[in-house]
Amino acid sequence: MANSRFRSALRRSQRNTAAASGPKARYMPFGYKLMLSYMLLTLVHVILFGYLANWIFVDSVRKQTSENVQAALRQMKDNIEYRMKDTVRLSDMIYYDETVASRLRRLNEGYYGYESVTQYLEPKFDSVIKATNHRIWLVVYLRNETLPEIYSFYNDSDPLTYAGKSYNMMYLKRIADNSWYKDFPPERYGVTMQWQQIDRDAEFGNISLLRRLVDTASFGRQLDFGFMRLTVKLTEMFETVSPDFGEGTSVRIQDGKGQILFERGAWTAGRIAEVGESNYLTITEPFQDLDWKLVASIPKEWVEKDAKKVKVLTAVIGSASFLLFLGVGGFLSRYFSKRVSRIVTVLDSFRHGSFHKRIRFKGKDEFSTISQSINAMAEHIDGLIQQVYVAGIKKKEAELESLQAQINPHFLYNTLSSISLLAKFGQVEQLHRMVSNLALFYRLSLNEGRTIIPVANELEQAKAYLDIQKVKYTDRLDVLFEIEPELLRYEMVKLILQPFLENVLKHAWTGDRVHIRVAGRRIGDDIEFRIIDDGVGMTPDTLRRISQFDDGEEAGYGIRNVHQRIELHYGKPYGVSIYSKLGIGTSVTIRLPCVPRTAPYVSSRAELGAGRRPEEA
Repeated sequence: MANSRFRSALRRSQRNTAAASGPKARYMPFGYKLMLSYMLLTLVHVILFGYLANWIFVDSVRKQTSENVQAALRQMKDNIEYRMKDTVRLSDMIYYDETVASRLRRLNEGYYGYESVTQYLEPKFDSVIKATNHRIWLVVYLRNETLPEIYSFYNDSDPLTYAGKSYNMMYLKRIADNSWYKDFPPERYGVTMQWQQIDRDAEFGNISLLRRLVDTASFGRQLDFGFMRLTVKLTEMFETVSPDFGEGTSVRIQDGKGQILFERGAWTAGRIAEVGESNYLTITEPFQDLDWKLVASIPKEWVEKDAKKVKVLTAVIGSASFLLFLGVGGFLSRYFSKRVSRIVTVLDSFRHGSFHKRIRFKGKDEFSTISQSINAMAEHIDGLIQQVYVAGIKKKEAELESLQAQINPHFLYNTLSSISLLAKFGQVEQLHRMVSNLALFYRLSLNEGRTIIPVANELEQAKAYLDIQKVKYTDRLDVLFEIEPELLRYEMVKLILQPFLENVLKHAWTGDRVHIRVAGRRIGDDIEFRIIDDGVGMTPDTLRRISQFDDGEEAGYGIRNVHQRIELHYGKPYGVSIYSKLGIGTSVTIRLPCVPRTAPYVSSRAELGAGRRPEEA
């Protein structure tokens, strides 16, 4: 019976201690942490894989496009160089012809000059321009002014457009002041020649091959006797330049100064510069013997058009993989988190004072080892706690018995002295009441060795004690009980109120009278008793020492015993608190939990308050 009561008190004390420790801390469950880390790890891998796959594909597309365009530009360059060499071949027909050179430099007037022009030079020039299928304009400038000039009128228009194929022979002095003639490089026989847009070539969309005519028979010196110009159409020269690489592409030919000679495509170089060259893939192919280069500009959007499909495909594959990994991770997380949650639940119950829960896991893994260790630890701790708690209860009960042993002889001596005086003076009624109260006090104090008694019996014991004391103090002691009837349905630890009533009668006298009010009420799930007197009160220092209920402090032994017994039975939230003002009085508050009564009621004829016997709840 005693062990059962001790276990019940232990569980109640542990629950109260856990409740006093504050609300349960919120935390992210282990399963969520495991799942979140797995999701982040999977997501990082999927994103990294998608990024690398897309980057590799785009880079591969760019390289493939660059190689294809480079090959196409190389083919274009070869075709252009072939046509340029064809024009050079036409110029060679005059450049290396010694007969042409001798007739052009010979200073003969009259019939010989006429014969040279009509019988040889004109047929020669005519054969040169007819040696190609393209439009060409041949102009030969002479130092020899003994020969007549031959030229046509083109109505201030493009000779190639106007005449198709034609030739002129003019004096060199016509171009002597032109910068392109003055800046022409020194002669290297068979090598020196230039492609330039001179005069109105740029306006008409033409380009000219310029070569100097030199006399190779001048004993090691190369003296020029004329200048040659072959003008062709850019559209015919660069006919094979075609931006067939995709939508928005353009191809242009630039010289060494960056000047655009020819351009074909949807977007011009100026428009590309406005939009931003960073949005274009630029590929160049230089010419072999010229400072020209072919430049192709291809929109990156077109180059990477297939990359969008790859991005979508990568996103679909990545999402599917992520969902698959997420499902696998969810299964694994749930599997492990359920085990961890079971362990946390058991440990949480341990924190709240319940050590009877156990966990079992199948298999021989780490969780099985942990569960076995926790179960063994719980059994050991439960046994130790019960031993310590029972030992503490028994110690306090022994202290209570010691306290009663100290109180009762002195109290009994004083009471018997009062009974003797009442008998001597023949006050039979008071004698009878005092003897009855003394019998009731001891009957309730002994209580068949039980520690827990009904609230009604505790109040009866307190009233019996005060009734005995009123015989001694008569009208100097005034007592008032204000108890809510609802409290009679509960039980409590015995001998709680009497030590504080005794302290009032020992220390609170400040004159001839003292008033005591004993109040009891229910507050929520607790019972509150208050013992209030209008005695002398206490100084702050005395109140501080008494309010420290540690064994080392100089507090009253009875007060400390009551407080510690309440804490042992019900936990830290319950106990005794004292308020006092010097010269005003003292108020003692005792807080206990509402515990429905199971202890048997000790019947008596003692009356409570207005003379009504407390009834059982």
